[in-house]
Amino acid sequence: MTPRILDQSSKLKDVLYEIRGAALVEADRLEADGHRILKLNTGNPAIFGFEAPYQIVRDMIEAVPQAHGYSDSRGIMSARRAVVSRYEEVPGFPTFDPDDVYLGNGVSELITMTMQALLDTGDEVLIPAPDYPLWTAMTSLAGGTPVHYLCDNDAGWEPSLEDIRAKITDRTKAIVVINPNNPTGAVYSREVLQGIVEIAREHELLLLSDEIYDRILFDDAVHIPLATLAPDLLCLTFNGLSKTYRVAGYRSGWMVITGPKKHAEGFLQGIQLLASTRLCPNVPAQYAVQAALSGVQSIDALVAPGGRLHEQRDAAWLGLEAIRGVTCHKPAGALYAFPRLDPEVYEIHDDAKLVYDFLVAEHVLLVQGTGFNWPTPDHLRIVTLPEARVLTEAIERLGNFLVSYRQ
Repeated sequence: MTPRILDQSSKLKDVLYEIRGAALVEADRLEADGHRILKLNTGNPAIFGFEAPYQIVRDMIEAVPQAHGYSDSRGIMSARRAVVSRYEEVPGFPTFDPDDVYLGNGVSELITMTMQALLDTGDEVLIPAPDYPLWTAMTSLAGGTPVHYLCDNDAGWEPSLEDIRAKITDRTKAIVVINPNNPTGAVYSREVLQGIVEIAREHELLLLSDEIYDRILFDDAVHIPLATLAPDLLCLTFNGLSKTYRVAGYRSGWMVITGPKKHAEGFLQGIQLLASTRLCPNVPAQYAVQAALSGVQSIDALVAPGGRLHEQRDAAWLGLEAIRGVTCHKPAGALYAFPRLDPEVYEIHDDAKLVYDFLVAEHVLLVQGTGFNWPTPDHLRIVTLPEARVLTEAIERLGNFLVSYRQ
């Protein structure tokens, strides 16, 4: 008897996550064969020698004996109160209380819950291009339609307000803002953010603000929380411990709901329902939140001039700019560089093949720009977490590889 074929659900047709895609499978195979692979595909601080702040680890260990039961579906009260306190220190941030905070198994889970609660089939969400691809994937999985508005490389990767306006329809429900931006490293100006808020106000759009890198800022960059510009609009702000506190594996994130809620009672009840169906977030990791958000913020020294993250950002940017036919907007925040390969110098028709070929030849794993829903095969994303000397060598290898590379 021939067994019935079990194919993947048709709901996954438009769900892609190339950060951990086909090239990673080959990288893992090469590692299994004994090769050393430099993986510059994921922003995972732990594998590059960044240690978790000791007070976070200590508080988690002390809490473990009492953390074996379910918590409130939103999360433990002490952690939610710590999130409230964090934003009370931000000038102009709208007031909210612990019931407006949801803790999650990383921001990823909270994004998934939000899209599932919000979208009916065919509803549209405006998402930046390039984007963090989970936003596009979860919009599609929830039955919605991702509509990508362009960010402008020549304008420091700031969003095009004209393109946003041109893509709004009567099915548009929300707009996603990723600031500081992954993958470009851009930190948006007040003028552009105010423009986005005005568009949302005019068209009654939900604001979804991904601010996971809000404290990873370089030079004189200033992060402006979107909610501070939109106290009269419903705004969901997403953040967590993965990047700023270098504990990505703890899967500890939060979502803050601000602004008027009466008109969105059904949507918010949907979020509560989904929070309840997952029972609760990982309880031990919730005890990391209060420890992380209080006291000395160790990220400040890392991003300051002379700090490790600052030096690595500089090494990556300078190395990329030194390659013929490659330009890169200097990242003002986050942990990535997003260089452009001049099409008149490099005729790249398939950037996924470029990434694969470079991996096989040089044992360095990058991610192609189209993996972030960028429409043309002329960009790459490079994680800037390795030590500066390692980044410099890897980027030199990329430059040498490109000299003779043809498709």
